[in-house]
Amino acid sequence: MKRLPMAAALAAFFILLLWSVSVRQAVLFLVGIGFGAALAGARFGFTTGWRRLVEERDPRGVYGQLLLLALAAALAIPLLGHYTELHAALGPPSVSLLVGAFVFGLAMQVADGCGSGTLYKAGLGVPLNMAILPLFALGSFLGSVQMHDWLSLGQVQPVGLVQAWGAGPALAATLVALGVLAVVVRLWVGPGKPLFEKRWVWGAVALAALATVNLVIAGQPWGIVYGFGLWGAKGAQALGLFDPAANPFWGDAGNAQRLAQSALLDVTSITNIGLLGGALWVSARKPPSAKPLTSAQWAIGLAAGLVMGYSSRLAFGCNVGAMFSGISTGSLHGWIWLPMAFLGTLVGLRVRRRFGFA
Repeated sequence: MKRLPMAAALAAFFILLLWSVSVRQAVLFLVGIGFGAALAGARFGFTTGWRRLVEERDPRGVYGQLLLLALAAALAIPLLGHYTELHAALGPPSVSLLVGAFVFGLAMQVADGCGSGTLYKAGLGVPLNMAILPLFALGSFLGSVQMHDWLSLGQVQPVGLVQAWGAGPALAATLVALGVLAVVVRLWVGPGKPLFEKRWVWGAVALAALATVNLVIAGQPWGIVYGFGLWGAKGAQALGLFDPAANPFWGDAGNAQRLAQSALLDVTSITNIGLLGGALWVSARKPPSAKPLTSAQWAIGLAAGLVMGYSSRLAFGCNVGAMFSGISTGSLHGWIWLPMAFLGTLVGLRVRRRFGFA
């Protein structure tokens, strides 16, 4: 599809939301389009950045992510400290988080995309990511169904740095920790390597600004995984395969309400739809080429997509909902997610090489 018809379709959907849903959801759809256009236009891949750091000692992708985290934290944490109606991306430190983050880090390298990466690459028309998308939703739903069992293995209350320390100390601690990571990465790659690349820098600036707008309008940070799980739950319920009232996660009042409503009323779903649309708009100019996969690569890639969806729910989000939104809004669980997912990535890269993924 050419860009003009795609823009017309996106505009028509925006008008539909504005007319029949709400102004907020219509604006969040535009924010989602911005997310998709920024991710796809900058090829801002969390998964790729980590892979290039480990395999090529190329720090530019990770430095782009550190810049994104710093900018987003500088914008979000003061807002959270001033406006109590805004919510941080809090998750409980738990066995579920440790296992889920590690497995997610492994699976995302095999599937070649995290939650946002799967969405925008599916929007770009990459065949594997297009096929993974429904499996990610199914896995996220299955993880939500078993969430109570995982949490029973051990958890503590979520820790929000803004609530515990105040906005100023929380922001200072976050920026210092990000600075320490930047130094560690610099020492790892050695001298003479460029640290920044233009596309990663403008992508970080755009995503930080859009995430802040999302926080203000939605009242909660940018997320991906909940929308996937909601779609899976709606599908299972429609087929008569699932009784939400009998499940602790979907029986919760808030989740039960979202399940009963249209997905267009869910803030995460609407930004996910917009993200797909923004990536589609970018791909209309120059669709990416993808290396053909063998049958074995297809099988392991699809399995990784399902596991990625399941583990993302256990970990209270993916690179966006857990790491980016968690760290940038002062949640301790985001800092736990990061090293566990990176350890999983080290194993996932071995699996990629074993099966010959490019």
